[in-house]
Amino acid sequence: MKDQQGSNRISSGVIAAVSAAVVAVGGGVAWFTSQSSNTPTPSNPSGQIAQPAQPSTRQPANEQTPNVYWLRPKDKNVALVPQPVKVASVLPNQALEAAFQSLLAGPTEGTDSTTIPKGTKLLGLKSENDEVHVNLSEDFTSGGGSTSMMGRVGQVVYTATTLNPKAKVYIDVNGKPLDVLGGEGVELQQPLTRESFQKNYPL
Repeated sequence: MKDQQGSNRISSGVIAAVSAAVVAVGGGVAWFTSQSSNTPTPSNPSGQIAQPAQPSTRQPANEQTPNVYWLRPKDKNVALVPQPVKVASVLPNQALEAAFQSLLAGPTEGTDSTTIPKGTKLLGLKSENDEVHVNLSEDFTSGGGSTSMMGRVGQVVYTATTLNPKAKVYIDVNGKPLDVLGGEGVELQQPLTRESFQKNYPL
């Protein structure tokens, strides 16, 4: 009889322990669940869903299309006519440099012409503070009469001011200011502008 009571006591103790464990686990789960439900979510007051960044298809704001100026017969004279040049890069001065490279290469088609001697090279170009400094190789001064000289100077002045028509242009040859041009001794009063060119050196 005593053994049976002891057995009953053991069984009751085991049951009590298991019950306590179940209650504890259940309470822990309930607490965890309540904490999870109380976890604050990131605020999004605008209610907008963030979209992945899309590559921009717009051109940079400073991308420019300069003009190259050629000579075209007009009545008994010649006129300076523009031709747009597409420039892929937008580095400082690169638009003007591309224009001058096209100018020195010469026209490719049509009736437009140039009096800039073949082989003339662009040694340097700088544009800042409404001034454009152009440094050309000595080939620029070779050959041609006064009309030819004025034509090539006009091409340089107008191409140099294509992005800023009011800019002042300084022309150098091998790094030295070009004061006298050609065998006929055409004097250049630098800086040159479109206005001063039209006034002093009509084509």
